[in-house]
Amino acid sequence: MFYIHMLLLLTVIFIGIRHGGIAFGLLGGLGVSVLAFVFGIAPGTPPVSVMLIILAVVAASATLEATGGLNLLVKFAEKLLRKHPEHIVFLGPLCTYTLTVLVGTGHSVYPLLPVIYDVSYKKGIRPERPLAMATVASQMGITASPIAAAAAVVLATAVDNNLDINLLDVLMVTIPATLTGLLVACTWSLKRGKDLDKDEEFQARLTDADFREALIDPQDDNAETPQAQSTAKKGLIVFLLGILAVIIVAMFNKQLLPAGVSMSVAIQFMMLSVGGVILLATNISPKKIVTSNVFTAGMTAVIIIFGIAWMSDTIIEHHKTYLVSAVSDIVSVYPWTFAIAMFVSSIFLKSQAAVLTIMLPLGYSLGIPAPVLIGVLPACYAYFFFPFYPSDLAAISFDRTGTTHIGKYVLNHSFIIPGFIGVVTATFVGYFISMAIN
Repeated sequence: MFYIHMLLLLTVIFIGIRHGGIAFGLLGGLGVSVLAFVFGIAPGTPPVSVMLIILAVVAASATLEATGGLNLLVKFAEKLLRKHPEHIVFLGPLCTYTLTVLVGTGHSVYPLLPVIYDVSYKKGIRPERPLAMATVASQMGITASPIAAAAAVVLATAVDNNLDINLLDVLMVTIPATLTGLLVACTWSLKRGKDLDKDEEFQARLTDADFREALIDPQDDNAETPQAQSTAKKGLIVFLLGILAVIIVAMFNKQLLPAGVSMSVAIQFMMLSVGGVILLATNISPKKIVTSNVFTAGMTAVIIIFGIAWMSDTIIEHHKTYLVSAVSDIVSVYPWTFAIAMFVSSIFLKSQAAVLTIMLPLGYSLGIPAPVLIGVLPACYAYFFFPFYPSDLAAISFDRTGTTHIGKYVLNHSFIIPGFIGVVTATFVGYFISMAIN
């Protein structure tokens, strides 16, 4: 029966891929219904604490976006990129990575993609080099972010399993690991593909006058009003101070938090508080918050996790005894192989939080040591494997030279090699760092 139930889960995932976005969550709920009414299985437990943390973080981040603070962050990054265009292959991905770490979502990458393209093209650098790596970097930053859903999952799962793991334990591993993976992949990207002046295909397309004209965007001279700039600065300052407060509380949670209050709960009320303070300090309209891009993307993520993680938990809980007996031998000898299982899961589940919500409880059930699970966290990002993630498609559309592309055979696309290099390197480094410090 386990294989029948797994076939049902894979069917839901493949149909979800076809429809995209919120379909994963809705179809996951349908899968729970089938398991309950057709197979008579008691539904598992939906990841409520994880969803609540995501809701709180999304509310704060969406409030920041509504103030213009997110655009202000992008402008700071743009100034840096335009000041040092010769280093765009490193600086572009580092900027998208940093944005994700600060805001907690990889969807913050979109405003920077056209800037990275423009800077690289005007400098004569093949745009594929920084653009492909920039989208990969924006997703690698998720496990390094103190307010991302991935960190929420780790903390909530640790609480459920009575493990003494705090946010600092996670960040001490994931930040240096993902940064190392990012830098190694950027180094490889420096010489990928032909320079534009030696690219025969690009040079042939240059003979088309319309193609040449479309390569550069007209300059946008629209300036914000002083009031709008002031609102954005206030929002950004409060948000950054809020993140700093979360990190401080995470570092000294035993001293600062009331007895019985876990860090996962603290993140919930602290991030809601950050959004509340931004709202009061800037007096923005709440309607702007719920119509922001971050809010839409965040709510989509919550429903995806709600449905697909609930269905997965239902299957895993029902077959836990069988699963533990089937894989415990190899995992006990080679615990790092759990990273491969997470990587493969992520290829289909295009959400790192969803992967961790499903896989971490299973890892604890298999008896995998906590340092190993923390060390292999970067392996929960593998949805670069198929080039259909929104940020990947956005990078392709912004690259008007056509160098960032999906190949004839689908898998020979611009993101797969830098993605593998970045994630594999980060996972190896994370594993050894975590084992060394624990």
